[in-house]
Amino acid sequence: MSHRPWRDIVRRKSRQIMVGNVPIGGDAPIAVQTMTNTPTEDAAATIAQIRRCEEVGADLIRVSCPTVEATAAMPAIVRGVKIPIIADIHFHYKRALEAADAGAACLRINPGNIGSPERVKEVVRAAKANGCAIRIGVNAGSLERHLLEKYGEPCPEALVESAFEHAKMLEDADFHNFKVAVKASDVFLAVAAYNELAARSDYPLHLGITEAGGLIGGTVKSSIGLGMLLWGGVGDTLRVSLSAEPEEEVKVGYHILKSLGIRARGVKIVSCPSCARQGFDVIRTVETLEKRLAHITTELSLSVLGCVVNGPGEARETDIGLTGGGNGKHMVYLSGVTDHHVADDSIVDHIVKLVEAKAAEIEAAKLAAETAQAAA
Repeated sequence: MSHRPWRDIVRRKSRQIMVGNVPIGGDAPIAVQTMTNTPTEDAAATIAQIRRCEEVGADLIRVSCPTVEATAAMPAIVRGVKIPIIADIHFHYKRALEAADAGAACLRINPGNIGSPERVKEVVRAAKANGCAIRIGVNAGSLERHLLEKYGEPCPEALVESAFEHAKMLEDADFHNFKVAVKASDVFLAVAAYNELAARSDYPLHLGITEAGGLIGGTVKSSIGLGMLLWGGVGDTLRVSLSAEPEEEVKVGYHILKSLGIRARGVKIVSCPSCARQGFDVIRTVETLEKRLAHITTELSLSVLGCVVNGPGEARETDIGLTGGGNGKHMVYLSGVTDHHVADDSIVDHIVKLVEAKAAEIEAAKLAAETAQAAA
């Protein structure tokens, strides 16, 4: 039991599947994924973009496969990257068959627009033969006609019914290595649908607020929707759908998980919005630190506060703290304890060195613990 029970998140118990070498569901970490926006036919450009996403922590990546040329490029793409590839299939079920043969780790299909049940069964056969997972991608914007006629409009009940209908197709074919998404651009609709599906199944769930918008608006919208679901323990993997570069989607995804204490990667910066009391330019300092510390993957915390009103209190809760002071000298805290001062013109370089040193210390301690455990 946590000493802070109001922070506890009780995660829903879902069954676990594998997407390539990445476990999804069960007690596995919530996976962060994104999607390429390069022409898939251009294997070199697609590989380069995927590698940039790998650098910021993407666990999985989806690649659109609308043409024969796109699926023909898939073997080279799969060989050129480290993370599992999800082939995104719409309308042309044969692209799914080709992608499975080409090395895709997962096939994302929207059963509402892929065609007849027999075509879905063909996709299942290809997935089985190639060890692929499947993601059932139900979307409020492409629900089946009979459900729209039944319910009159996209609603939680329609999305969930669609999910169960297509899950049954897979289960009837003795295929269980699948996850489900019930996405909508309306936050309330998406959250209600996911909660209903979570309550009625043990399927691993891929979360997303689809067509969320640009970098700022889409981040806010996704944070609200995904935050509500994750706080309630729902969700096994996620994508933040932004009209922005895929790397930004990954970064926002990690920030959401980090804010909820679910999964951390890199430096968590606690900083004030700045005011007239600030002893240094907080906004510019934080902007620069975020860029300079982007290469750190070790989990640690840094507080950057412009004055002594909240600075010391926040510094006690972080690995490294900086509080603005007078006369161009500012207090640095290490492990919550006042340690030394730093001058205005040295702030960024000094903090970067401290963070890098702390990250190295943490990694060395992890290695020592692992070595000791292996020797025991």
